[in-house]
Amino acid sequence: MMEFDFTQLPAADRYRLLTNFVGPRPIALVTTRSANGQGNAAPMSFFNVFAHEPPIVIIGFSARPDGSEKDTLVNLRRSGEFCVNMVDLELSEAMILCGVNFASDVDETEFSGLATSPCRQIDARFVTRTPCAMECRVERIIDYPRRAIVLGEVVEMTVRDDCMDAQGRYVDPGVYQPLARLHADNYIVADRQFELKKPEAMTRHEVGQSAATPGPARSTKDIR
Repeated sequence: MMEFDFTQLPAADRYRLLTNFVGPRPIALVTTRSANGQGNAAPMSFFNVFAHEPPIVIIGFSARPDGSEKDTLVNLRRSGEFCVNMVDLELSEAMILCGVNFASDVDETEFSGLATSPCRQIDARFVTRTPCAMECRVERIIDYPRRAIVLGEVVEMTVRDDCMDAQGRYVDPGVYQPLARLHADNYIVADRQFELKKPEAMTRHEVGQSAATPGPARSTKDIR
């Protein structure tokens, strides 16, 4: 077995190892607005949903090479608001363009040709063709040297019509195939999905169950 002492490793090596093995990581294309009304969009792969009650998403930000904060972080610190746009294959090339380190007066959505629409509860715009847009208000920011972790509470979700079933309850896996990052410039799309269920015989081993707790043998279709 190879061993890596993270208390001794340089930061670049820690990054390489963590991002090589923790994946795929969903991509948040984060849209914000600057103090002068300028739109901004940036992809973040240190991102995930953290809880549903309250509904919290979490995003990790790093500084630019010169140590300055990225525009997205500057904007959400000021406004306390941001929108997470999920990315699929259709949006992948535009997402990569939004990751260019442009000057702060460039609207990445305009540069990359992404159409946007006004958010409903926050002062930002969402990508019109995103499978899912989550409007968020900053719940807290945890600062580290040259790093920040942002927790946002989801206050509104807009879902593209074709991504849901006719009842508007479950995602259609044949349509919504999210793009995620593996390592370096390698990405994956979720076009091969399958179900896993807990065996019925395992029910007797479950502890701490309540009447409101979903049964162990429910299909993953029922718990999305």
